[in-house]
Amino acid sequence: MQADVRQVADGAYLVHGNHTNWVILKDGDAVTLVDTGYPGDRQPLLDSLAAVGSAPEAITAVLITHAHNDHLGSAEYLRSTYGTPVYLHKAEVPHARREFLQQVSVGAVLRNVWRPGVVPWLVHVLRVGGTEQHPVGAPESFPGDGALDLPGRPVPVHTPGHTDGHTVYHLPHLGIVISGDALVSGHPTARLRGPQLLPVMFDHDRARTVASLELIAQLEGDTLLPGHGPVHHGPVREAAEQARTRAG
Repeated sequence: MQADVRQVADGAYLVHGNHTNWVILKDGDAVTLVDTGYPGDRQPLLDSLAAVGSAPEAITAVLITHAHNDHLGSAEYLRSTYGTPVYLHKAEVPHARREFLQQVSVGAVLRNVWRPGVVPWLVHVLRVGGTEQHPVGAPESFPGDGALDLPGRPVPVHTPGHTDGHTVYHLPHLGIVISGDALVSGHPTARLRGPQLLPVMFDHDRARTVASLELIAQLEGDTLLPGHGPVHHGPVREAAEQARTRAG
């Protein structure tokens, strides 16, 4: 497949891969990559870098929202091949090393196969390597507090629930929130469109996921770049409130 690259602001691009998104933040020749898609997204990932006039050698760092297979897919490839540091929240570092796995189980998926969209989604996941494990050999926690000294100057915000170390990235100067799976705008297994949480089977701790919406609501911005679904324009606060209402 060919990656769908959408410029959403000066130097900021949302890329739609195989049912999952990643973000490219470009400053001159340097790039920050937020998430990396499925293992099967590697070529589309490399193609998306070329589409914005960049290359894997130009990636200053990979930031991971959370260490699920559809976001971590090529992180270790970039680290081991190009020496690119891979940063996550400290609670997510052992998850990226696969010391444990906070991801929907096969059993949970099978119990939900009656839901619309689940079977086609599962077939797709198998096709793009979604059950493969590609642990990061040397993941690192964020090198400091506040804005990171990387292209885009992203500010990590810990939003636990989907996983213990899930993190969204705030770009205050652009009014952008990169929300990973803490707040999405669509998913193949969801009937809703627009701001929402993922179906409950995907969350490690649903109560904390819902509570983290309050943290997201406090972030100033009018552009939401989710881990799944299209870009959402409008106050991030209202998007978080809508997702909370829909969660019940």
